[in-house]
Amino acid sequence: MKFICVILLFFAGITDSRADGFDVVGPSAPVMTVSGEDVILPCSIKPNINAVKMRVQWTRLDLKDSIVHLYKDHEDINTDQLQPYRGRTQVFKEELEKGNTSLKLSRVQISDEGLYNCFIQSESWYDDVTVDLRVEAVGRLPVITVDGFDASGGLHLQCESKGWYPEPDLVWLNSEGVTLTSESTDTHRDDTDGFSVKHMITVYNTDTKYHCRVRMNHHMMEAEIITSSKLFHSWRSSVILISAAVVLSVIGVILITVFVCKKRELQREKQRILNERETYTLTQREKRTVESVTSLLRKHAVNVILDADSAHPRLIVSPDGKQVRYETEKNEDTGQNKFDKRLCAVGNEGFSSGCFYYEVQVKGSNWWRVGVAKESVKRTGWIRLYPQYGYWTVVLYNNSYYADENLIDLPLSVKPERIGVFVDYEKGRVSFNDVKSMCHIHSFTDQSFTEKLYPVFSLGYESYNSSGSLIICSDLS
Repeated sequence: MKFICVILLFFAGITDSRADGFDVVGPSAPVMTVSGEDVILPCSIKPNINAVKMRVQWTRLDLKDSIVHLYKDHEDINTDQLQPYRGRTQVFKEELEKGNTSLKLSRVQISDEGLYNCFIQSESWYDDVTVDLRVEAVGRLPVITVDGFDASGGLHLQCESKGWYPEPDLVWLNSEGVTLTSESTDTHRDDTDGFSVKHMITVYNTDTKYHCRVRMNHHMMEAEIITSSKLFHSWRSSVILISAAVVLSVIGVILITVFVCKKRELQREKQRILNERETYTLTQREKRTVESVTSLLRKHAVNVILDADSAHPRLIVSPDGKQVRYETEKNEDTGQNKFDKRLCAVGNEGFSSGCFYYEVQVKGSNWWRVGVAKESVKRTGWIRLYPQYGYWTVVLYNNSYYADENLIDLPLSVKPERIGVFVDYEKGRVSFNDVKSMCHIHSFTDQSFTEKLYPVFSLGYESYNSSGSLIICSDLS
């Protein structure tokens, strides 16, 4: 009889203990996110009991001393938190009463990818679950460069794109969409900037369009180049010119050796006098030309004020609407007309006739884009800022300058500090110039405008930590 009583008490104890128990549950599939975004790692208690008095501990299973976030005794205790996570984690304390122990991770980085353990402990029970976080980083637009010719006259084309994670696929396609075999490939991995891929092919056909496509999961970017007959003709002409130059060089050396010693001093003196005269005349002429062109353009100057409601949540627009800068903390104000991926903003007034002109200071910014955009352009998602999509701009990124029409490389000898943007609506022309040197940068011509054009400004992508600011200039009188 005593033996039976002991057994009954034993099972009663187990039942009472299990009655206080709970299960910790998480997602059945990996949690996917994009670098630079905020993400929530789901974790909850079933049944939905109050977790305010419990220990909620998040750790990384693949790291040593891996405290990501710790909540206990009604407060966050993160003295032993991993350094990279400081200031980026939080639990939803108002949700703990409902058993929601999820973790919010802000400004996700590539290095955040891994397995996370959600451990919940009460006074009489504990359980845990593992959450798999996968991070993607969308890289930069591929850049195509011409890398010379081979002995048979084939043209070497090289395509490169950086900043992807995980590793993307890069393929070359001809004008019919057929995949071409890359002759050389190069892939590099950087812990902070992701993968860089580079492929090269050799082509022989003139007046043919070739595409370089970079794809990763559901993300894709593409650039194209047309191999014109002029490009191949220039190679053949170069061979002839080089051969002729070699012969002429030999003759020239002989002639110079005979005559240069006798006339060197006289030529130097004459050249010095000519240079002084020419320099003075050219300087005066250029000064008058610069002043004349500047005055002509500024007759069409308009007062551009930024539309703060259009600015990306990580852009801060000054109270007077004349300056925009990047902020790491995202503004929680999300409007219908805001850009949500590109760090863009537009002016609050559009123009649908005549000419207009404005200037913007870009000095100190490591990634900028200025120009105009039509009223109906798309502002959400991974938009492409090309003329065919309603954007006419020039851009600085990776220390190079480009116009977005077929990725035209702009070989500027002087780094612009102030950009002038001139639009002739009826003629379909958008021109850009360096205000300080009055050098022409690029023009989009023969465009067809049918709706209002708005000044547009950009500091890069959301996941890119841009520096500096763009300032709309007011001193145009």
